Amino acid sequence: MKNTSSILPFLPDKIELIDTHCHLDMDAYQNDLDLVIQRATDHGVRRIVTIGIDAASSREAVRLGERYPNIYATIGFHPHNASQATDRALRQLALLAENSSVVGYGEIGLDYVKNYAPRDVQIKAFKRQIHLARELELPVIIHDREAHADCLALLGACGPLPKGGVMHCFSGDRQLAEEVIDLGFYLSIPGVVTFSNARMLHEVVRTTDLRHLLLETDGPFLAPVPHRGKRNEPTLMLHTASMVAEIKQLSLAEVAQATSDNATRLFQLSQRYPA
Repeated sequence: MKNTSSILPFLPDKIELIDTHCHLDMDAYQNDLDLVIQRATDHGVRRIVTIGIDAASSREAVRLGERYPNIYATIGFHPHNASQATDRALRQLALLAENSSVVGYGEIGLDYVKNYAPRDVQIKAFKRQIHLARELELPVIIHDREAHADCLALLGACGPLPKGGVMHCFSGDRQLAEEVIDLGFYLSIPGVVTFSNARMLHEVVRTTDLRHLLLETDGPFLAPVPHRGKRNEPTLMLHTASMVAEIKQLSLAEVAQATSDNATRLFQLSQRYPA
């Protein structure tokens, strides 16, 4: 099960894809951001959510949301940056959330692989930001790396979250998928799904109703086959969508329509910028 063509799949007219997780503020896009966004638009990836991971990137995400009508922003402190989530910094994020381009809170969560911040610091920042997201009435974008049990426990303990959320770059098994869906969250599928050895993710995609799925690049990271190891960008999400369609034995148009409807619903995109 592998998409080996470097030619982008064809997306029918009037059907769009939405990249729900990209880091457009990062240096990888510094020299050609306008081209990256235009290329995505030309190939049907017409809306992109750019993700905040600390104070500076959250501000830049909002700036990009103001500059480009098809770009939306999120704000938050990534678990790597949890030690920066001070009272003052969180108050500043709350002020940023007043901008109409802000559609979500995150990327927040736990990372027990890198451990750039101590686990107790990560947990404290995660809990505080879950509560803040609820106060701001924003859906949450969750980073969960080798921390499945703690992430679920904290989301359950700090909930309910009426605006829901998404498990970004989903990496768990079918049981975890069911538990995440039971929370009212979506599963976001990255380019990893195009890797031939991603059998667990293939099974999750195969057995999960499209109503619960989103698509993302996590650009500039995790480029799909046949661009694995290179810079990822929103246009390449066509390969990801095509693989999801192949696994589920559906058309690319069906996958694009359903996942874009899900993204629009979760982030209330139609209420901020009409498609």
